[in-house]
Amino acid sequence: MAEFRYQGIGLSGRMIQGILSARSKREASKKAEDIAKQRRFKLNNLQRKTTFIYKVRKGKEAALSGQQKAFSSDEVRRALEKMGYTVLAIQKKLLDFHMKPPSKDIVMFIRLSSDLLREKLPYDEILNLLSNDTENKTLKQALKEITQDLKDGKDGAEVFGKQGDVLGKFPAHMLGVASKSGNMVDIYESTAKFLERNEEFRKNLKSALIMPAVVVLALAAAVLFYVAYIFPQTAKMFLKFDIDLPPMTAATLRMSNMLQNNALYIVAGILIIGFIIFKMISTPKGKILMSQYLTSVPVVGPLLHKTSIEIWCRVFHSLYSGSGENVEAIRIAAEACQSPYMEKRIKEIAIPMMLKEGQGLVEALEVTGVFTKNALSRLRSGAETGTIRETALQVANYYEKETTYKLKNIIDLIQVVIALLIMVVMTAITVISSETAVIRPKLPGEV
Repeated sequence: MAEFRYQGIGLSGRMIQGILSARSKREASKKAEDIAKQRRFKLNNLQRKTTFIYKVRKGKEAALSGQQKAFSSDEVRRALEKMGYTVLAIQKKLLDFHMKPPSKDIVMFIRLSSDLLREKLPYDEILNLLSNDTENKTLKQALKEITQDLKDGKDGAEVFGKQGDVLGKFPAHMLGVASKSGNMVDIYESTAKFLERNEEFRKNLKSALIMPAVVVLALAAAVLFYVAYIFPQTAKMFLKFDIDLPPMTAATLRMSNMLQNNALYIVAGILIIGFIIFKMISTPKGKILMSQYLTSVPVVGPLLHKTSIEIWCRVFHSLYSGSGENVEAIRIAAEACQSPYMEKRIKEIAIPMMLKEGQGLVEALEVTGVFTKNALSRLRSGAETGTIRETALQVANYYEKETTYKLKNIIDLIQVVIALLIMVVMTAITVISSETAVIRPKLPGEV
């Protein structure tokens, strides 16, 4: 999130200013107006922290260029002059945006931090070490800002929350929790494990779905090209000689004519339907509905459902051991489970039941209808024996192994299905093409 500085005049005429974080200037303006109402001052100015490019010289040395984030060019100028530099030029960076670092870089940062914390290395030294060795500029800048903010004594949750766009919302929250807890190593270890598992699952799911989808689309395009362009050239040649076409050849020609005559309508229909579906699933309600019905999809649906339960249990285990706040751990685990429907059911049913009706954890989770019987059974046993934290980790590890094994089987099954589909399509094309080989013109005297 970006930083904004607000300035205003209080009732006594004294200048008031402060810094807030927001995703956009509109959000920052709303936050600043709310603060102005609470503190009773008139808001006069709102500046976004941006990057300035400068060129300086010290004495007779060669000119140096660099970048610095600040709320105004005057701040950069004063800081450079205070360091003894002569400022030659300062200008705002035109394209001040940064690509999010690759997931593997973020995982490596958290994993190495966990290992170095276990070796009792001070956290500020860890940040300096990793920021110097990180090649990604966006992550490097984020680590430097985290280091400086922590040195300034800012709250850990605020410091890491500000880097949510770089680190990701969930990792940023977990690291913020870790900064205030007494077991940073465990929380960093759990976060790294979660991200590694999530990255592995995404990679396997892509190999299970994306490549077969590409093959099917390429096959469909080849068949469409054959039916709509190549085949009609041959079939129409026989029609010129008033030759009766065999049944499959005639049916294929009718399909070809239909595709050619309605090509624009078909393409427009596909684009419109695709646009409508995209708009629906991009809304919060659409995401919830999609995640709800996605679990009903054969083969893949149960896999995604169990993966969401695995993630919930793993995050709950980490936060429950770290913060000790049961409800907060449930809420954050729900936000991390990657199922909007599951998140909604837990937040709107389970948590209110626990807070207002005093229901136990397992009873509240059971009412949501998003947990499997096996998971509920194990969690119930853990709640009765006082080992809910360890039980949640056991459930997570069990579902991790099960989904990993089943995903490999699904990949093998999909490959077999794709091979069979290609064989069927090629056989059909061969049969239709061979049917034209037996077509012959009418002999004299034939009706």
